[in-house]
Amino acid sequence: MDSHALRLDGSAEGTLEWATAGRAHPGQSVSGDMHVVKAFHGGALVAVVDALGHGTEAEATARLAVATLEQYAHESPPDLAARCHRILVGSRGAAMSLASISWMDNTMTWLAIGDVEGRVFSSSGGRAPPPRALMTHGGIVGAGTLPGARPTVVPIAAGDVLVLATDGIRGDFAGGVRPSAPLQQIADELLAGFLKGTDDALVLVVRIRPTPEERTL
Repeated sequence: MDSHALRLDGSAEGTLEWATAGRAHPGQSVSGDMHVVKAFHGGALVAVVDALGHGTEAEATARLAVATLEQYAHESPPDLAARCHRILVGSRGAAMSLASISWMDNTMTWLAIGDVEGRVFSSSGGRAPPPRALMTHGGIVGAGTLPGARPTVVPIAAGDVLVLATDGIRGDFAGGVRPSAPLQQIADELLAGFLKGTDDALVLVVRIRPTPEERTL
């Protein structure tokens, strides 16, 4: 298991906290499943990349995609997907989920191509509503024709939890999420409880934190 917890202060307007847990394909020492959490002026990019296959070639493909996403994090998810598609031509290609968070209007713009699933768990008071399943589109970034998919824009609030999981994690993972738990604990429990064991696997868990002004209210 390879897991860690980090914290990012994106700006005075908003803060993200996140944790990951992952495991390489059995018999491999490296993984083609990687994540990005990158601040830019007025927002942050949260993303997971799942390069096709496993081993060193998949790792190299994922690293190229991650470097591209980090360099151009301020761009829109469709533009990022198109940029990665051009750069990954000739590689194994990848699935990826892109979530661009705007502190200006407290929204998340979401675009997913391939099997990297996302769920948003609300921080609403009272009885928590069921998690929102974020839409994914078929295709491979870097191979064939990139689908002309439109992103989805969803509202976010302080305390909301976003979970991204590659296809090395079973699709029913939402039932194992306790949003109020520490993020590293959530990530580790999902990896331990929903790991398929037949592919690289990665879980990224992100929590929207209150702004400094909200903490004093």
